[in-house]
Amino acid sequence: MQPTHEEQSVKKLRCIQRSVDRHWVGNGFPVRTLFAYPNLGSVLSPFLLLDYAGPMEFAPTDERRGVGEHPHRGFETVTIVYEGEVEHRDSSGGGGRIGPGDVQWMTAASGLVHEEFHGRDFARRGGMFEMVQLWVNLPAKDKMTPPRYQSIVNSQIPAVALPSGQGTVRVIAGEFAGAPGPAKTFTPIHVWDLRLASDQRIDLTVPEGYTTALVVLKGHVRVNGSEAIGAAEVGLFDRTGKNICIDSAQDATALLLSGEPIDESIVGRGPFVMNTAQEIRLAMADYQSGKMGHLH
Repeated sequence: MQPTHEEQSVKKLRCIQRSVDRHWVGNGFPVRTLFAYPNLGSVLSPFLLLDYAGPMEFAPTDERRGVGEHPHRGFETVTIVYEGEVEHRDSSGGGGRIGPGDVQWMTAASGLVHEEFHGRDFARRGGMFEMVQLWVNLPAKDKMTPPRYQSIVNSQIPAVALPSGQGTVRVIAGEFAGAPGPAKTFTPIHVWDLRLASDQRIDLTVPEGYTTALVVLKGHVRVNGSEAIGAAEVGLFDRTGKNICIDSAQDATALLLSGEPIDESIVGRGPFVMNTAQEIRLAMADYQSGKMGHLH
């Protein structure tokens, strides 16, 4: 039998990525790395890495919790806060505090130094902390552009209701159902923050040929008749096809990431991601000589 047109257009789930990794970044971010470029770089391009911090209850403190001054070059960091607060400051002058529903989109590009801490007020109060940090690669031609910082507050992010009370899609980048997200990106990318609760099928349409991943943070999501993708798991899809069929979702919070692949070599070391080993050595030398700036 020939596959129907509808079957041909469905992106197949190629695997479910499960991570047992747990580590602390500084003293404020209890992190699970749900995917990373050393083993999945070419598969997940333009997305490099996703760290899921929390959910975790923090006791009240006057101590600064987080990670101090450190550099980045060659990519962007996208921080999405679900619970708690994050304060950011960087050597290009970017910075601010973001809370639940807010996003900071920091383009490190040619290089900067930054710090990330729990918000001071939140630290004194204590409470639940939960956030995601996504690393988005830049094409070689844009890796050495000047840094920039986008502070995107919850009220700027369109929330599109799905039919029949199936949930909502918050459009951080790209567009969904005609609603454009506020983030400015270098290559075509969709970042959708999903809240799903339905036993009815939900069809999400993403572009043909795009890398697509469904990052489930809470709950369970069953797609294309597969086993369920559970909390802190990532479903990776084939690039062919353009429909994601969600069969059912139980009180799920998830991110759908979709982007045009960047077909270039990926060479990374620590906080730097470039195209060649020589560029990495230059990044290290530039950082050590102060060319990426300092925080005062």
